[in-house]
Amino acid sequence: MINAASKTTLIREVGIAHPTIAIPKHVAVIMDGNGRWAKRRSLPRFVGHQEGAKTLKEIIRCCKDWGIKILTVYAFSTENWNRPQGEIEFLMRLFKQLLVSELEEMQQEGVRIRFIGELNGLPDSLQAIANTAMLATQNNQAVILNVAINYGGRNEIVRACRQLAYDVKLGKIQPEEIEANLFEQYLDTCELSDPDLLIRTSGEMRLSNFLLWQLAYTEIYVTDTLWPDFKRVEFERAILAYQQRDRRFGKV
Repeated sequence: MINAASKTTLIREVGIAHPTIAIPKHVAVIMDGNGRWAKRRSLPRFVGHQEGAKTLKEIIRCCKDWGIKILTVYAFSTENWNRPQGEIEFLMRLFKQLLVSELEEMQQEGVRIRFIGELNGLPDSLQAIANTAMLATQNNQAVILNVAINYGGRNEIVRACRQLAYDVKLGKIQPEEIEANLFEQYLDTCELSDPDLLIRTSGEMRLSNFLLWQLAYTEIYVTDTLWPDFKRVEFERAILAYQQRDRRFGKV
């Protein structure tokens, strides 16, 4: 449940959000601004990534408190391989470190860890740790932490089309049977509902190749706050904004 201090802070700073009304089931986050956060403080970029990891931990706990069942975070895109090699190597080490050091706490908090993207494109050691984390937490039910790593929305759709075409070639599916619900079964998120709310930090106004199919009717919340500064109050401000939206899904 939301603690009293959190409620007091939220009411004072952003208004009143309702803990049982219009709570999104699935929140997706583009965690942007780690590098800029560090630059503004004349710090190396890796410090921004470390602080961003701390923010993620806090937001996972927020989701549990609010009863949000799925949190999908954009951790590393297919385009991020174009970053400096030193930064890429640091991020890979950071992912491994977090999966190892936080696994026990994730277990205690009831967090199920899963991944979307092409895991086979990651270093072998990271793949092994990721698979261990998924297996160890597969029965947890408080929150699903869905990590998009080596992920791109276009890449996901192409991979889904390729597998669907292969199944048509094998005669498992007839072309006339193909429709949206069937296609979604080939996506990385086939076990999950579509996001209700997308949060993007750092003020950028684009999707950056994230969940292109799944975000068709998602409410979008953009904040100028950089990801390392996106703490509980900022998250609750996003929930309040979501509660004020009128979701019609094309209806009147």
